[in-house]
Amino acid sequence: MDRAAVFDVDGTLVDTNHLHVATWWEAFRQAGHHIPMHAIHRAVGLGSSDLIAHLLGDDRDKDRDDELSTAHKVLYGQYFDRLPALPDAGPLLRRLHRDGWSVVLATSAGGTELAALRRAIDADEAITATASADDVEQGKPAPEPVEHALELAGVPAERAVFVGDTVWDMRAGSRAGVRCVGVLCGGIPRADLEEAGADAIYDDPAHLLASLPELSGAAG
Repeated sequence: MDRAAVFDVDGTLVDTNHLHVATWWEAFRQAGHHIPMHAIHRAVGLGSSDLIAHLLGDDRDKDRDDELSTAHKVLYGQYFDRLPALPDAGPLLRRLHRDGWSVVLATSAGGTELAALRRAIDADEAITATASADDVEQGKPAPEPVEHALELAGVPAERAVFVGDTVWDMRAGSRAGVRCVGVLCGGIPRADLEEAGADAIYDDPAHLLASLPELSGAAG
């Protein structure tokens, strides 16, 4: 395989962004922080520690970061048995695999959370590798997660695309030198994705599946 399609997972392949918003909101509330849901939504896509820093600032009590992160994991874990894949997420990955693409997931999820997401997508046979935030020093919007995904695929940046739903995804992909494809199913406005570096934007995985000739041409 000499082309790679790197995918963010939450909000891109699985419809989880608003579950993350609600469970982060509750985790913050339990810790005495009242963070508006719209602000949390804009921060989804960052790793847990970066999300907390983004929303609470550098003058927060950093000793409580682990407590916040754990509370979110426990609350979000209640949904692991019923996470909903976005339309045609699995068929999209299987089609890319059949067409000779190396499919890599780039996500901050790991362990049981990643297993739940993969069950929802139901396309394990099409996934070449998974690049976790745990494997790099800096998560998105730094380029390292995308660069690590390309290393796993053995494909140069000019032969790859990165599909994601947040501005953090678009910035990470752009910094890694990869063509960025945005999807609107995570709830982030088109203009924000374009400003962050999206070269093309689709509604959701189903729309992208129907438009694959365009994607294939983009990756050479």
